[in-house]
Amino acid sequence: MLKLFAPEQLSALCQTRAGEQRLGQQILLPNSSSPLAEQLQESKQQGCRYVLVGISEDIGPRANLGAAGASAGWTAFLAKFLNLQSNDFINAKQILLLGDIDCSDLQAQASELKPNVTAQLEQLRQLVEIIDQRVEQVVAEIFAAELYPIVIGGGHNNSYPIISALAKVSQQPVNCANLDPHSDFRALEGRHSGNGFSYAWQQQKLQHYFVLGLHELKNSAANLALMAQAGAEFISYQQIFVRQQYSYNQALSHCIDSIVQGNNAIGIEVDTDSISSMPVSAFTNCGVSVSAAEQFVFQLAKLPRSQYLHLAEAAPSQHPAGLAAGMNEAGQVLAALTFAFIQGKQQQPPIV
Repeated sequence: MLKLFAPEQLSALCQTRAGEQRLGQQILLPNSSSPLAEQLQESKQQGCRYVLVGISEDIGPRANLGAAGASAGWTAFLAKFLNLQSNDFINAKQILLLGDIDCSDLQAQASELKPNVTAQLEQLRQLVEIIDQRVEQVVAEIFAAELYPIVIGGGHNNSYPIISALAKVSQQPVNCANLDPHSDFRALEGRHSGNGFSYAWQQQKLQHYFVLGLHELKNSAANLALMAQAGAEFISYQQIFVRQQYSYNQALSHCIDSIVQGNNAIGIEVDTDSISSMPVSAFTNCGVSVSAAEQFVFQLAKLPRSQYLHLAEAAPSQHPAGLAAGMNEAGQVLAALTFAFIQGKQQQPPIV
């Protein structure tokens, strides 16, 4: 279920240079001889605060009638993040590169299924339920160890098991901020990348939910009505960038004010579909900049109750210039957003 990252994998990914130290040369790696709970505690004792976890699947987007390719986001991230410089701006010894949740068997089953065939679409959605179980089990262990999971890759369907894990460990529903043109509050029609938050709300695992940058014409009337029923809030892309009713900073402040209500744990969700020209499952030219997405992550990470970062939907193969360009761009953006989260958390004392 969990493929632990092995030391020999670093040699294939980390490009060394004399006189320099890369993150890949300093980062913590798991101890494969111990159960996961013990590994996490051992890493915590060594000073670990952040746990990198990959999900190499694109079944969720396909089960939502979307494009494939999100299975490569984790690999793209590693190639860039591990080759960043290890210096005074980041402490690599606080980061555990745990590994990725094994979805290879499910990917193989899904490869021959056609979403436009009703029975096969149902099979895809059943496979997403299995992914839910695998993700929740691993991420719950990280929360139980009082570490911050940074979950990268796969579809936005994985918001549901992450929220579910945090709700279980914290014993209360979760507040979530989501940078996304889509509400992902679709009908409960079987699990897919478009209904992670509606499933979490229906099961009383989601409390306050705010979508920043929602696109007014990329969400159905039914979705918006269900959001309103749930008391969820949003500020749209058009309100910020077209009608200019809010500046981006004002909109972000509204988002923060909404999700700090109560004493619930807070989740930080970024659907990279929100970023202009990013290679993703649902490409857009009408999105936010990379720096705006970094600011979203950074400001939310500063909140003491924010407990995780989830970066979903990066699909390198969807880049118009081809896979190599997509791997380069997706990897850089995912690495930048991860660093923004760590920078925000650096302003807080370690959890003891």
